[in-house]
Amino acid sequence: MPLASIPSPSQAVWHLGFIPIRAYALCFVVAIAFGIWLSERRWRARGGEQGTITDLAVPSVIAGLIGARLYHVITDWQSYFGPRAIHEPYQVLFIWEGGLSIWGAVALGGVGMWLACRRRGVYLGAVADTVAPATAFGQAIARWGNWFNQELYGSPTTLPWGLEIDQAHGGAPGVLYHPTFLYESLWDAALGFALILAGRKLTLHHGRLFAVYVAGYTFGRFWIEGLRIDPVGGVDHAVTFLDLRINQWTSIVLFIGALVYLYLTRDKQSDDLTAPAPPHEPSPERDVRTSPPAEGDVPSGRDTNGIHATALDGSVHPTPRPPIL
Repeated sequence: MPLASIPSPSQAVWHLGFIPIRAYALCFVVAIAFGIWLSERRWRARGGEQGTITDLAVPSVIAGLIGARLYHVITDWQSYFGPRAIHEPYQVLFIWEGGLSIWGAVALGGVGMWLACRRRGVYLGAVADTVAPATAFGQAIARWGNWFNQELYGSPTTLPWGLEIDQAHGGAPGVLYHPTFLYESLWDAALGFALILAGRKLTLHHGRLFAVYVAGYTFGRFWIEGLRIDPVGGVDHAVTFLDLRINQWTSIVLFIGALVYLYLTRDKQSDDLTAPAPPHEPSPERDVRTSPPAEGDVPSGRDTNGIHATALDGSVHPTPRPPIL
């Protein structure tokens, strides 16, 4: 074995008493927690109400986990059903063993986020732009779960940063493999920083920053996916079509879709966070401009987004905001 290589972990599960602590699940928990923290800071910096992202994240994460597993099982069904199955059918429920797809997570997680946004009265486009960098950083963290599980690695390589894979996980003695988990993690981290910079320098609202994330991620995922192998019994069992893996086709479709969306929304400049409130008729019994505040009124408060403070004379003063990350 060459001296310069990346070793794989000797174990991916630790036990706290009778409770198993799985590295794969831990990486996802850290990724989700970091993503929510960063998104909350970005939302508050835009003038949004504190706690909004956390509330929206609950249904989105649950739906995203379901979607991530569904996509994996659908595109890798032969691993669970049929003559080439390497797992029992009931193991489709064992998400802690690996097999969560970002495509399904974003798709169904986006549906959950959309429903939560409608219920709370905030614009999905504003939320999507807010969480775009956090999504990229979260993926960069979560990919290390694949390293612990010794899965989703690339073809053999002689590069000094080749990855060691145990025979129990499909590796061959003395052979190194492309660490595609590391390639994608570094790509996602760089994309996250690029999105923060783009959000500061460019006018990218109305979901356009999230579209840049989709285009950037799929561009990198296409070539990284081309390096991957999914060996079972020494044979790559990945589903392909016209010599391209299904995930590469998905990358192509989403990349084109993101570019089309950016073009169609090129004139969108709105940065609204919440849907407009229904018209309110002032009470005929009291004029707020001349009468003292009633019990429970706030003389000088913020609107529901924390964007402006309104004085009793009706003037509006901007509330200081922290810089957008």
